[in-house]
Amino acid sequence: MPHIALNDQDLPGITGLLNYRPDTGAVLNQLAELLLRGENSLTPGERELIAAHVSTLNKCVFCSSSHAAFAAAQLPGGVELVELARFDPDSAPLTDKLKALLKIAAAVQDSGLSVTDELVDKARAEGATDREIHDTVLIAAAFCLYNRYVDGLGTRPAREQHYYHEHADLIVAHGYTGGPA
Repeated sequence: MPHIALNDQDLPGITGLLNYRPDTGAVLNQLAELLLRGENSLTPGERELIAAHVSTLNKCVFCSSSHAAFAAAQLPGGVELVELARFDPDSAPLTDKLKALLKIAAAVQDSGLSVTDELVDKARAEGATDREIHDTVLIAAAFCLYNRYVDGLGTRPAREQHYYHEHADLIVAHGYTGGPA
């Protein structure tokens, strides 16, 4: 049961919170749209994987399940790849660049001060651009916010696993701001 009375108690995770405060919800959706689907050399699937990995480290069931499904819908290797990558990126068949960026994301999840010159140098050595490093840090920091928002207000994950996959289809087709919810 959420810590506050939401407009629709049946909406799980962040969806109920976005519905509760549409004004702040619109801004949070715009940020997600820009970070995860905006113009970038990292694919939307790779950026969703960063969000899923950070959410997994934060133990946010709703966000980790949602963004794992969104990543799986957009990455070759689908669910099997994403499940391996979000729990153990080093053993997943990912590019060395994406593995290095996931290490940076994990460092951000721990503390911004945990991002070291060595982690950044490794990412650069694997071909990451300054923009990719910047956006990885920003995605990881934003998902710490989203995760704490969802869990801090005691929202519940979806009851059925298919919820995440159905929403993945909507996100892939319409984004975070452009279509049916």
